[in-house]
Formats: sequence, structure tokens, C-alpha cells
Amino acid sequence: MHPDHYQFMGPETTRSRILQAAHEEIYEHGFQGLRIDAVLKRTGLAKGALYHYFPTKFALGYAVVDEVILGYFHFNWGTLLDSSHDPLLAMKGFFKRKCDDIESGECPNGCPLTNLVQEMSVIDEGFHQRLKAVMMNIVGVVSLALQQGQADGIVRKDIDPQRISAFLLSSYQGIMGTAKCMQSMDLAKDLFGSLCDYVDTLRCK
Repeated sequence: MHPDHYQFMGPETTRSRILQAAHEEIYEHGFQGLRIDAVLKRTGLAKGALYHYFPTKFALGYAVVDEVILGYFHFNWGTLLDSSHDPLLAMKGFFKRKCDDIESGECPNGCPLTNLVQEMSVIDEGFHQRLKAVMMNIVGVVSLALQQGQADGIVRKDIDPQRISAFLLSSYQGIMGTAKCMQSMDLAKDLFGSLCDYVDTLRCK
């Protein structure tokens, strides 16, 4: 994944290098396909350095969710919404950017959050609770932005911000998964275009 995806993590440290490398490995091979040796190769660190911070593979995986994936979505969804007075325009801009990322080849394996939800949420409770927390966090951020949009007369007052936020996140994840499976740029553009058309229906007339 692009280095900009890690800007939220701040100055690089040994710990952050390990987390970044583990995240890349998980994104490419899944958590169950994660090999500690591959993480060490990416970082150039000795095994003792990794185990100093993360004594088990699961401890490393949990930290990736808690810090990298949650941080990534905060950096993207939260920052984008906070920087705009129009949450609907901001959401459309985010979806367009993700479509551009797909076209440029920056996210060939789809959405890292969706991938882990599908792989780990039903087989490990630790992953389940953490992934659920990430999704609830995103829904909360988008919901607050929509509520502010309602107060500002931008977003229709007859919608339920929490419900719509969950729908937008689910739609985004579905599109990313479909694009990953179908490997069709035209389809991704059509689906994100349809999602943006739906976002337009939330605007006050």
C-alpha cells in the first residue's frame, strides 16, 4: 500500500516499522497467511526485536487492527469530513479518490478492513471485537458529520444519520470487495458512481 497511508502513525519507530510491515503482509496474504519471517525480512530486524513488542502473532495482528487499520480510516474518513463544511461533497470526494486508487493499482486486494472482517471475525473473538469497534467508529464519525450537515441545512432532516452511515460504509465495503473479485475498473466506476448518485439524494432540495 502507498506510504501516505501511514502518515497518521507519526515518526517512524521500530514498533511502527513492524506494524507497517505486518499490515502489508496481512493485506497481501491475510492474517492466517502472515509469516513472521516475512515481516522480519521487510523490516530488516531480528526476531528478538519483534517479539519484544509483540510476543505472539495474534498480539501483532490485534495491534495492526487497533493502530494501523483504525488509524487509516480515521486519517481518511475523519480528516476528510472534518476538513469540509459539506459532508455530502466530502463523501463523494472520498469515493472518487478510492476509485482513483483502484485505477492506479494502489489497492489491488480490496479493502483491508473488509478482508479481515471476512477472514477473522467469525473465528477469533479478539479480532471480532476489534473489527467491530473499527466499523462502529467509522459509522460514528460519518453519522456526526451528517448530523452537522442537517444542522447546517445541507443534509435532509428526514434521514437517520446512524442508519445512513452504516449503509454508506456497507456499500463502500461491498464495492471494494466486488472490484477486488471482478477486477473490472469499469464496474468499479459504475458502482462508485451509483453510490455518489445516492449521496446526492441526501441533500436538501
